[in-house]
Amino acid sequence: MNKSELVSAIAAQSGLSKVDSAKALNGMMDAIKGALKSGDKVALVGFGTFSVTERGARKGINPATKKAITIAAKKVVKFKAGAELADEVK
Repeated sequence: MNKSELVSAIAAQSGLSKVDSAKALNGMMDAIKGALKSGDKVALVGFGTFSVTERGARKGINPATKKAITIAAKKVVKFKAGAELADEVK
C-alpha cells in the first residue's frame, strides 16, 4: 500500500474527504518526525512504538574490492509493533 492508497483507505473508513485525510496523515507523519528528531519516543498504544537509536561505527567489507572499510556511526529509526498489531498480523 502506498501513500495515496492509504489516504483513500483512511477516507473510506473515517468518512472524511480525501483532502482532509491527506492533511491528517501528513500532520501525523510530521508530528512523528518532529518528535523523533528531538529525541523523543512515539508510542501509539495498540499499534507500536517508534524510537531513535544510535548505531555505532563498525567494520565492513567492500564486496567489490574485498577490502576492509569502516562504516560510520549513525542514528536509525526503529519500530516495535504493539501486541494488538502483532496479533492482527498473525
